[in-house]
Amino acid sequence: MSKLRTTSACALTSVLLPAMLAAAGSPAFVHVGGQRTVRPGTVVRWAGAGIERCGIGERRFAPVSDACLYPVDLLRPAGPLVLTRWREGRRERVRVRVGPFDYPVQRLRLPRRMVELSREDAARVRLEQAQVAPLWTRDGPRLFTLPLGAPLDPLPAGGRFGSRRLINGRWRNPHGGVDYGAASGTPVLAAADGVVALVARHFFSGDSVFLDHGDGLISMYFHLSRIDVSEGQQLRRGEPLGAVGSTGRATGPHLHFGVRWRGARIDPALLLSDPGQIAAVD
Repeated sequence: MSKLRTTSACALTSVLLPAMLAAAGSPAFVHVGGQRTVRPGTVVRWAGAGIERCGIGERRFAPVSDACLYPVDLLRPAGPLVLTRWREGRRERVRVRVGPFDYPVQRLRLPRRMVELSREDAARVRLEQAQVAPLWTRDGPRLFTLPLGAPLDPLPAGGRFGSRRLINGRWRNPHGGVDYGAASGTPVLAAADGVVALVARHFFSGDSVFLDHGDGLISMYFHLSRIDVSEGQQLRRGEPLGAVGSTGRATGPHLHFGVRWRGARIDPALLLSDPGQIAAVD
Protein backbone atom coordinates (compact mmCIF):
# COMPACT_ATOMS: atom_id res chain seq x y z
CA MET A 1 0.00 0.00 0.00
CA SER A 2 1.28 3.49 -0.84
CA LYS A 3 1.97 5.82 2.07
CA LEU A 4 1.26 9.48 2.66
CA ARG A 5 4.80 10.88 3.04
CA THR A 6 6.12 14.05 4.64
CA THR A 7 9.34 15.88 3.80
CA SER A 8 9.82 16.89 7.47
CA ALA A 9 8.11 16.35 10.81
CA CYS A 10 5.95 19.47 10.29
CA ALA A 11 5.42 19.24 6.53
CA LEU A 12 1.98 18.96 4.99
CA THR A 13 1.88 15.97 2.73
CA SER A 14 1.20 16.38 -0.95
CA VAL A 15 1.73 12.83 -2.20
CA LEU A 16 -1.29 10.95 -3.54
CA LEU A 17 -2.36 7.95 -1.50
CA PRO A 18 -4.84 5.40 -2.90
CA ALA A 19 -5.01 3.55 0.48
CA MET A 20 -8.14 1.45 0.02
CA LEU A 21 -9.20 -0.35 3.19
CA ALA A 22 -10.80 -3.63 2.22
CA ALA A 23 -12.46 -4.13 5.61
CA ALA A 24 -14.29 -0.82 5.44
CA GLY A 25 -15.06 -1.10 1.75
CA SER A 26 -14.35 2.63 1.25
CA PRO A 27 -11.27 4.84 0.81
CA ALA A 28 -9.47 6.07 3.91
CA PHE A 29 -8.49 9.19 1.99
CA VAL A 30 -10.65 11.31 -0.30
CA HIS A 31 -9.74 13.65 -3.14
CA VAL A 32 -10.24 17.34 -2.37
CA GLY A 33 -8.94 20.18 -4.56
CA GLY A 34 -6.13 18.17 -6.09
CA GLN A 35 -4.95 16.85 -2.71
CA ARG A 36 -5.45 13.60 -0.83
CA THR A 37 -7.05 14.23 2.54
CA VAL A 38 -7.91 11.96 5.48
CA ARG A 39 -11.55 10.99 5.67
CA PRO A 40 -13.61 11.72 8.82
CA GLY A 41 -14.56 8.58 10.73
CA THR A 42 -11.32 6.78 9.93
CA VAL A 43 -7.96 6.10 11.63
CA VAL A 44 -4.47 7.33 10.70
CA ARG A 45 -1.36 5.28 11.46
CA TRP A 46 2.10 6.79 12.13
CA ALA A 47 4.69 4.06 12.66
CA GLY A 48 8.28 4.28 13.78
CA ALA A 49 10.89 2.84 16.12
CA GLY A 50 11.18 4.00 19.71
CA ILE A 51 7.81 5.74 20.04
CA GLU A 52 7.15 6.60 23.68
CA ARG A 53 3.71 8.21 23.46
CA CYS A 54 1.28 9.77 21.02
CA GLY A 55 -1.07 12.73 21.07
CA ILE A 56 -3.98 14.34 19.27
CA GLY A 57 -5.48 17.52 20.66
CA GLU A 58 -5.27 17.38 24.45
CA ARG A 59 -5.30 13.59 24.61
CA ARG A 60 -2.13 11.54 25.21
CA PHE A 61 -1.89 7.78 24.76
CA ALA A 62 0.52 4.89 24.31
CA PRO A 63 1.44 3.50 20.89
CA VAL A 64 -0.02 0.26 19.60
CA SER A 65 3.01 -1.93 18.97
CA ASP A 66 5.32 0.27 16.87
CA ALA A 67 2.74 2.85 15.74
CA CYS A 68 0.57 5.70 16.88
CA LEU A 69 -3.05 5.21 15.84
CA TYR A 70 -5.11 8.41 15.61
CA PRO A 71 -8.91 8.10 15.42
CA VAL A 72 -10.59 10.93 13.47
CA ASP A 73 -14.14 11.65 14.57
CA LEU A 74 -16.93 11.15 12.04
CA LEU A 75 -18.21 14.68 12.68
CA ARG A 76 -14.85 16.44 12.82
CA PRO A 77 -15.06 19.58 10.65
CA ALA A 78 -12.98 19.72 7.51
CA GLY A 79 -9.59 21.37 8.01
CA PRO A 80 -6.03 20.79 9.25
CA LEU A 81 -5.27 18.18 11.90
CA VAL A 82 -1.97 17.99 13.80
CA LEU A 83 -0.74 14.58 14.94
CA THR A 84 1.98 14.38 17.61
CA ARG A 85 4.32 11.70 18.87
CA TRP A 86 7.28 11.56 21.22
CA ARG A 87 10.29 9.34 20.66
CA GLU A 88 13.81 9.42 22.03
CA GLY A 89 12.83 12.40 24.14
CA ARG A 90 11.81 14.53 21.14
CA ARG A 91 8.39 15.73 20.04
CA GLU A 92 7.51 15.21 16.39
CA ARG A 93 4.48 16.55 14.55
CA VAL A 94 2.85 15.92 11.21
CA ARG A 95 -0.04 17.84 9.69
CA VAL A 96 -2.78 16.20 7.63
CA ARG A 97 -6.09 17.57 6.45
CA VAL A 98 -9.57 16.28 7.29
CA GLY A 99 -11.76 16.19 4.21
CA PRO A 100 -15.46 17.00 3.87
CA PHE A 101 -18.24 14.68 4.98
CA ASP A 102 -18.89 12.63 1.85
CA TYR A 103 -20.80 9.55 2.98
CA PRO A 104 -23.81 8.27 0.99
CA VAL A 105 -27.46 9.01 1.83
CA GLN A 106 -29.66 6.36 3.47
CA ARG A 107 -33.42 6.88 3.11
CA LEU A 108 -35.71 5.32 5.72
CA ARG A 109 -39.41 5.26 6.59
CA LEU A 110 -40.16 4.79 10.28
CA PRO A 111 -43.20 5.19 12.55
CA ARG A 112 -43.84 8.87 13.11
CA ARG A 113 -43.50 8.62 16.90
CA MET A 114 -39.91 7.39 16.47
CA VAL A 115 -38.96 10.44 14.41
CA GLU A 116 -41.09 13.32 15.68
CA LEU A 117 -40.62 12.88 19.40
CA SER A 118 -43.15 13.83 22.02
CA ARG A 119 -42.04 16.13 24.82
CA GLU A 120 -41.72 13.14 27.12
CA ASP A 121 -39.69 11.09 24.64
CA ALA A 122 -37.41 14.04 23.87
CA ALA A 123 -36.75 14.49 27.58
CA ARG A 124 -36.00 10.78 27.87
CA VAL A 125 -33.49 10.95 24.99
CA ARG A 126 -31.69 13.88 26.62
CA LEU A 127 -31.36 11.94 29.87
CA GLU A 128 -30.04 8.91 28.00
CA GLN A 129 -27.46 11.03 26.17
CA ALA A 130 -26.31 12.46 29.51
CA GLN A 131 -26.03 8.92 30.89
CA VAL A 132 -23.80 7.77 28.05
CA ALA A 133 -21.62 10.91 27.67
CA PRO A 134 -19.17 10.10 30.53
CA LEU A 135 -18.13 6.91 28.73
CA TRP A 136 -16.37 8.88 25.99
CA THR A 137 -13.79 10.29 28.41
CA ARG A 138 -13.02 7.04 30.22
CA ASP A 139 -9.47 5.80 30.11
CA GLY A 140 -7.37 3.09 31.67
CA PRO A 141 -4.94 0.29 30.81
CA ARG A 142 -5.39 -1.20 27.35
CA LEU A 143 -7.18 -4.55 27.58
CA PHE A 144 -7.53 -5.25 23.86
CA THR A 145 -5.37 -6.25 20.93
CA LEU A 146 -5.99 -5.49 17.27
CA PRO A 147 -7.69 -6.64 15.22
CA LEU A 148 -10.80 -6.88 17.36
CA GLY A 149 -12.90 -10.03 17.34
CA ALA A 150 -16.09 -10.25 15.30
CA PRO A 151 -19.28 -9.48 17.28
CA LEU A 152 -21.15 -12.25 15.40
CA ASP A 153 -19.98 -15.71 14.34
CA PRO A 154 -20.03 -15.96 11.39
CA LEU A 155 -19.89 -12.24 10.67
CA PRO A 156 -22.22 -11.31 7.79
CA ALA A 157 -21.62 -8.44 5.42
CA GLY A 158 -22.40 -5.12 7.09
CA GLY A 159 -22.37 -1.48 6.27
CA ARG A 160 -23.92 1.99 6.38
CA PHE A 161 -21.30 3.53 8.63
CA GLY A 162 -21.44 7.30 8.24
CA SER A 163 -24.57 7.28 6.10
CA ARG A 164 -26.41 10.59 6.09
CA ARG A 165 -29.89 9.49 7.09
CA LEU A 166 -33.01 10.94 5.56
CA ILE A 167 -35.78 9.60 7.79
CA ASN A 168 -39.37 10.28 6.76
CA GLY A 169 -38.06 13.04 4.52
CA ARG A 170 -36.09 14.82 7.27
CA TRP A 171 -32.32 14.88 7.82
CA ARG A 172 -31.10 13.17 10.99
CA ASN A 173 -27.73 12.39 12.56
CA PRO A 174 -25.40 10.22 10.45
CA HIS A 175 -25.14 6.54 11.23
CA GLY A 176 -22.33 6.02 13.75
CA GLY A 177 -21.92 2.26 13.51
CA VAL A 178 -22.19 -0.78 11.23
CA ASP A 179 -25.41 -2.78 10.85
CA TYR A 180 -25.20 -6.57 10.56
CA GLY A 181 -28.37 -8.40 9.57
CA ALA A 182 -28.92 -11.57 11.58
CA ALA A 183 -31.80 -13.65 12.91
CA SER A 184 -33.34 -12.62 16.20
CA GLY A 185 -31.72 -14.56 19.02
CA THR A 186 -28.32 -14.92 17.33
CA PRO A 187 -25.61 -14.67 20.03
CA VAL A 188 -23.71 -11.37 20.18
CA LEU A 189 -20.06 -11.62 21.23
CA ALA A 190 -17.65 -9.28 23.01
CA ALA A 191 -15.17 -7.85 20.50
CA ALA A 192 -12.34 -7.85 23.06
CA ASP A 193 -11.59 -8.24 26.75
CA GLY A 194 -13.31 -5.54 28.74
CA VAL A 195 -15.65 -4.46 31.49
CA VAL A 196 -19.38 -3.89 31.05
CA ALA A 197 -19.57 -0.12 31.49
CA LEU A 198 -23.31 0.31 30.90
CA VAL A 199 -26.41 -1.81 30.34
CA ALA A 200 -29.40 0.21 29.21
CA ARG A 201 -32.79 0.26 27.49
CA HIS A 202 -32.69 3.38 25.35
CA PHE A 203 -35.27 5.02 23.12
CA PHE A 204 -33.25 4.85 19.90
CA SER A 205 -30.77 2.01 20.48
CA GLY A 206 -33.11 -0.26 22.43
CA ASP A 207 -31.57 -2.84 24.73
CA SER A 208 -27.88 -1.96 24.68
CA VAL A 209 -24.51 -2.99 26.09
CA PHE A 210 -21.42 -0.76 26.28
CA LEU A 211 -18.03 -2.40 26.92
CA ASP A 212 -14.95 -0.52 28.14
CA HIS A 213 -11.74 -2.03 26.72
CA GLY A 214 -9.33 0.51 28.17
CA ASP A 215 -7.24 3.08 26.27
CA GLY A 216 -10.46 5.02 25.63
CA LEU A 217 -12.02 2.27 23.47
CA ILE A 218 -15.75 1.68 23.98
CA SER A 219 -17.66 -0.88 21.91
CA MET A 220 -21.45 -0.74 21.59
CA TYR A 221 -24.06 -3.40 20.83
CA PHE A 222 -27.58 -2.09 20.08
CA HIS A 223 -31.13 -3.37 19.44
CA LEU A 224 -30.58 -6.55 21.46
CA SER A 225 -33.45 -8.93 22.16
CA ARG A 226 -31.75 -10.20 25.30
CA ILE A 227 -28.93 -9.03 27.58
CA ASP A 228 -26.92 -11.66 29.45
CA VAL A 229 -24.43 -9.47 31.34
CA SER A 230 -24.53 -6.88 34.10
CA GLU A 231 -22.63 -3.66 34.76
CA GLY A 232 -19.17 -4.17 36.20
CA GLN A 233 -18.88 -7.69 34.81
CA GLN A 234 -15.57 -8.60 33.18
CA LEU A 235 -15.78 -10.27 29.78
CA ARG A 236 -13.24 -12.04 27.63
CA ARG A 237 -13.04 -11.66 23.88
CA GLY A 238 -15.65 -13.85 22.18
CA GLU A 239 -17.86 -14.30 25.25
CA PRO A 240 -21.62 -13.87 24.61
CA LEU A 241 -23.22 -10.75 26.04
CA GLY A 242 -26.72 -10.96 24.58
CA ALA A 243 -28.66 -11.71 21.42
CA VAL A 244 -29.65 -9.97 18.20
CA GLY A 245 -33.04 -8.26 18.23
CA SER A 246 -34.98 -5.26 16.97
CA THR A 247 -35.59 -3.20 20.09
CA GLY A 248 -35.53 0.60 19.97
CA ARG A 249 -35.67 2.38 16.60
CA ALA A 250 -35.12 -0.57 14.28
CA THR A 251 -36.80 -1.78 11.11
CA GLY A 252 -36.01 -5.45 11.78
CA PRO A 253 -33.62 -7.81 13.57
CA HIS A 254 -29.99 -6.75 13.26
CA LEU A 255 -26.93 -5.84 15.33
CA HIS A 256 -25.76 -2.25 15.36
CA PHE A 257 -22.08 -2.50 16.27
CA GLY A 258 -20.26 0.74 17.01
CA VAL A 259 -17.02 1.91 18.57
CA ARG A 260 -15.72 5.14 20.01
CA TRP A 261 -12.00 5.40 20.47
CA ARG A 262 -10.72 8.27 22.62
CA GLY A 263 -14.05 9.97 22.09
CA ALA A 264 -14.01 9.68 18.28
CA ARG A 265 -16.75 7.94 16.30
CA ILE A 266 -14.94 5.71 13.81
CA ASP A 267 -15.81 2.93 11.38
CA PRO A 268 -15.65 -0.34 13.40
CA ALA A 269 -14.56 -2.23 10.28
CA LEU A 270 -11.16 -0.52 10.57
CA LEU A 271 -10.50 -2.27 13.88
CA LEU A 272 -11.75 -5.66 12.67
CA SER A 273 -8.93 -6.03 10.15
CA ASP A 274 -5.12 -5.97 10.15
CA PRO A 275 -3.99 -2.65 11.73
CA GLY A 276 -1.07 -2.65 9.32
CA GLN A 277 -3.59 -1.89 6.56
CA ILE A 278 -4.66 1.39 8.15
CA ALA A 279 -3.69 4.38 6.00
CA ALA A 280 -0.29 5.62 7.14
CA VAL A 281 1.96 8.63 7.33
CA ASP A 282 5.69 8.23 7.88
